[in-house]
Amino acid sequence: MSETVAVIGAGLVGSLMTLGLAHRGYNVTLIDMRPDPRKTSNKSEKNLRSINLAVSDRGIRALEFVDKEMSERVLKDIIPMHGRMIHTLDGKQESQIYGLFGEHINSIDRGKLNEHLLDEIDLFNENSENSNKIQCIFNHKVAGLSFNTSFAKIKLINGDDKDNDNEIEKNFDFIIGADGSYSNIRYQIQKYIRMNYQQEYIDKCYLELYIPPGENGSFLIDPNHLHIWPRKEFMLIALANEDGSFTSTFFGPWKLTETLNKRELIEPFFNDNFPDAVKLIGMDNIVRVFKENPKGALMQVTCNKYNYSDKAIIIGDASHSMVPFYGQGMNCGFEDVRVLLQLLDKSTTREVAFDSYTESRHEDLKAILKLAIDNYNEMSTKVISSAYLFRKTLDSLLGKLLPKYWIPLYTMVSFRGDIPYSECIRREKRQQTILKIVETSLIGMCAIAGWWKYRKST
Repeated sequence: MSETVAVIGAGLVGSLMTLGLAHRGYNVTLIDMRPDPRKTSNKSEKNLRSINLAVSDRGIRALEFVDKEMSERVLKDIIPMHGRMIHTLDGKQESQIYGLFGEHINSIDRGKLNEHLLDEIDLFNENSENSNKIQCIFNHKVAGLSFNTSFAKIKLINGDDKDNDNEIEKNFDFIIGADGSYSNIRYQIQKYIRMNYQQEYIDKCYLELYIPPGENGSFLIDPNHLHIWPRKEFMLIALANEDGSFTSTFFGPWKLTETLNKRELIEPFFNDNFPDAVKLIGMDNIVRVFKENPKGALMQVTCNKYNYSDKAIIIGDASHSMVPFYGQGMNCGFEDVRVLLQLLDKSTTREVAFDSYTESRHEDLKAILKLAIDNYNEMSTKVISSAYLFRKTLDSLLGKLLPKYWIPLYTMVSFRGDIPYSECIRREKRQQTILKIVETSLIGMCAIAGWWKYRKST
């Protein structure tokens, strides 16, 4: 008889984990406290706070590891982004290419990707050989979690039952929590293990804006770039959608953003700082969003360890929620799925797989959380610094000349899923030391050459 597993959270990571387990013969129950997003009638409300995603190598590797044909189907709407397009204050646009050899990341709508993965679950069940190995339970909250040597017991409450009279109990061989930053499963597991846990809010919030398509669905700006309006303490970004529109997001300190609550304050702020974006978005739309829409908080979550024996484990944002500035949140969550499935495939017992996951994954997750928070400074400030651009040019030149020995950090993180995040940081530290030596040597040589030229002229 196949083992039974409950996956809590029907978001991106939970849905992919469900498919990965079902492909391996597990009987999976996918549980989410929210309604099925494909049946939510108010689409605009559902997407108010959904930062567009940048799918890169780690995410694609995980999707293909689960099912290559499925990967092609769910990624059919992606739009390649070959680099950043920097919008300066005077309206100029400057392209900064990502890859050394044509590599690119890809823009995709979070909601559509989630719906595609849930459609894949339905498609998997329709195959007669699978005999409905996946059961989906929406609109049910996990009210309790307990364990014994044989199984994990979940108590479920129907979200429509305001009196909580109809509690359901279900037993599973094990449970996987993929229920997000405010994970209930993480909280439940903490009752059974000594888990170090840290939650840190950063002093930035976000508001989602919208750039409509042009005539006949045309793009008003280049769709193959991630557009950034860097203004140091705050910034605006935009990623393309397949219908010709762009999802744009404003990031700024809470204190600043909360003061922008009246038209007479919002209008001059945007006209002064983002004049070309105002023409794309429309001032009326900007004012409406800042006055009416909820502001999203940005926080990081880290914890250790991730599992209780062989009965429960947490993955994705439940164990490592990160800020979105490196575009790795979803990619890292998908990589969690691949790493855990590989360990389950090769380990002698599930407990060995879970313990190995905790031991081997933690350093990588700490590494990408640090990279994510550090990258805000790069996106909002460094990209317009001449010193940064010089180092980036030198970094890229060495990467092209010595591809076996020198790989820029962004390339390692976004295009080399075979290099663990922690190893990316170790290599980057070594390369930065060399870069500083080379940079100092070049500056010294230029100074000597200038002095020599001056001496000859006199």
